[in-house]
Amino acid sequence: MPSAIRRIVTGYNSSGASNITFCGDAANVLDSPAWPGSRVTELWSTTDMPVDNTGNTDLGARPIRHDPTPHGSIFRVVEIPPEAGVKVDTAKAFADLGSTKLPTAKDTAKHPSMHATDSIDYLVVISGEMHMIMEDGEVLLKPGDCIVQRGTKHAWANRGTVPCIMAAILIDAKPVV
Repeated sequence: MPSAIRRIVTGYNSSGASNITFCGDAANVLDSPAWPGSRVTELWSTTDMPVDNTGNTDLGARPIRHDPTPHGSIFRVVEIPPEAGVKVDTAKAFADLGSTKLPTAKDTAKHPSMHATDSIDYLVVISGEMHMIMEDGEVLLKPGDCIVQRGTKHAWANRGTVPCIMAAILIDAKPVV
């Protein structure tokens, strides 16, 4: 069962002093029936560069979308269950995430979750293991491994026996042509 992610967001009070603006379990969670056992927990997002750090609006509460808005960013935690015995409806899973760049049949021929985003993504494996599959090659990721995903086509394959939890920061980027 995916676990809750505690989120602490700082800000400023009405007098201009720094404070803890939000503290508690992140409430913006997507458990997709299309990918049983998976969970995306949205922690924060932005829509502008440079980022505007004023105001106390919860920017982690907007509808979850797979990739960032133009000039935006996303900070999230993703939990991916082991693949064994799980039937994934890839098209629905990406649609549930509001993906704007759906995988093609050619993309998913190598692995059902093969996809790309128009972003640069920084990921850290927190627990479990994950194979990152590329069009040419793959690598086994373990806790502590850091990934810089540069808008390339990739897929996630959890061939282990426990869920893999990764922290991810996605930042809008120019599309790879």
